[in-house]
Amino acid sequence: MLHTLSRWLGLTRDPPVIPDEMWTKVERSLPFLAFLQAADRQRLRVLAQGFLTGKQFHGAHGLRLTDEMLLSISLQACLPILRSGLDAYRSWIGVVIYPGDFVIRRHEMDEAGVVHEYDDEVLGEAWEGGPVLLSWFDANEAPDGVNVVIHEFAHKLDMENGGVDGLPRLPAQMSRAVWAEAFSSAYEDFCREVDAGVETVLDPYGAEHPGEFFAVASESFFETPCRLAQRYPAMYAQLAAFYGVDPASGERRLADNAARA
Repeated sequence: MLHTLSRWLGLTRDPPVIPDEMWTKVERSLPFLAFLQAADRQRLRVLAQGFLTGKQFHGAHGLRLTDEMLLSISLQACLPILRSGLDAYRSWIGVVIYPGDFVIRRHEMDEAGVVHEYDDEVLGEAWEGGPVLLSWFDANEAPDGVNVVIHEFAHKLDMENGGVDGLPRLPAQMSRAVWAEAFSSAYEDFCREVDAGVETVLDPYGAEHPGEFFAVASESFFETPCRLAQRYPAMYAQLAAFYGVDPASGERRLADNAARA
């Protein structure tokens, strides 16, 4: 066991000892991990162990955190940092997990200087320099087509470059101009589809803002990569270069193996 009560309250920083059967159980609940190469899956395990060691997890509203829950969140949180490593998350430590969606009180000022207050029901939120807030659902209650963990941790990477605008800090070998062209073109096409009411390969929520589009595209990149690559090949290529993996090739490999079986 992971000795939840002591470890996740930050009372120890020893690497967690995770039994093989727990790895297997949790990874099977995340079938898109099978799209990764064997070496990447092993690296993901190492990153997840480091994430569990370095972060502090808190259950909100009386939510009891289980070992499987924490391992699942850690594996998904580390998918976006397979290339960059744990240093990308070094500036904060807290992960707050809610039982289902939750409400955040918002305060916004309009152009006339009037402050409006309202309750915003959300599935997750990443705070710049602060914690990540996540909702947790049982398997049969999770919203379709949404991966809140990947979404919010993609926001964390986006924030590294200042703000949430869909342009994260790119590795040196990548071009900001090429990234901007691929994402701008895809975003404009996507927004036209959403406005027209046609079915889209991405969650329509991505049309809210370029930062949300990047996070939604990141969800699809890891969970439904072939669909994303087919619809937005240039953007997929940029995400593959940024994240350092090509899950679409893994999805195609699995499909070919299944067809031959």
